[in-house]
Amino acid sequence: MLDTGNYYPHRDGRIAALDSEEVTTTELARQLLPGALLVKAFNNILAHHIPQLARPSGSPDRSALPIAGDDPDAKARAAELIDRLGFDTVDAGTLERSWRFEPASGAYTHIYLADPEVPAGHMLRAPAAPLPADSLRAVLETAHRAKVADRTF
Repeated sequence: MLDTGNYYPHRDGRIAALDSEEVTTTELARQLLPGALLVKAFNNILAHHIPQLARPSGSPDRSALPIAGDDPDAKARAAELIDRLGFDTVDAGTLERSWRFEPASGAYTHIYLADPEVPAGHMLRAPAAPLPADSLRAVLETAHRAKVADRTF
């Protein structure tokens, strides 16, 4: 099962386990869905950028999406689906490390913008630019864990 969700305290209300960074959003989802094999994916790209960036396998301007999960078979199935939808994948590790592509981490939506300096209020109309797998890996390596409890957006 793909988990595409993100935690926004202003929308979702305060969730102590997320505010304290005890768990990531998908680890919390796994607690709420015992036995589910979850893979975090598609949460770090704006919906309108998905059709703009989808390309056939092998295309030189193909973009990559990060995935995270604790079950290797579930991640492999997720990667196959994402490939069919037009994207390469970068394995970002376990669910515990999925914070690297959650809001305010550095590997979030702005990395797919043609102009990364577009103000947040204009992102929904901003065009996308390809993000190859090696660039995504570099962004994930420099990602920082956002203080979720401090977020007000």
